[in-house]
Amino acid sequence: MPRGSKDTYTAEQKRKAEHIEDSYEHKGLSKDEAEARAWATVNKQSGGGERAGGSGRKKPASAKKEDRQESSRRAVASREGHSRNSHTSRATQTVDSLRKEAQAKKIPGRSGMRKQALIEALRKAG
Repeated sequence: MPRGSKDTYTAEQKRKAEHIEDSYEHKGLSKDEAEARAWATVNKQSGGGERAGGSGRKKPASAKKEDRQESSRRAVASREGHSRNSHTSRATQTVDSLRKEAQAKKIPGRSGMRKQALIEALRKAG
């Protein structure tokens, strides 16, 4: 027999459990076994009833949306049409891409440079 109150479950979860329970009973399982399996299935699929807090494993949908918007803003900022050699363009590049550009221009000491030093060296190299 299932333990605990089912008050914290949504109406949709209750309907789903009832439908699953009917299916198990139709297959010949006892009422108690069918009910236990139905609620186990609902718990497995939806993580149980509505509970305060949470495990922290999932981000709320709003946080995911904000992350996507921020990523989009950064992508747009990096494609604003600055020339390849502009300071703004270089500031949005990765250190790896700056090093490759410095390698192409044969700038000495590029492997030990930090990002700002690479930007300055590339600016001086023209």
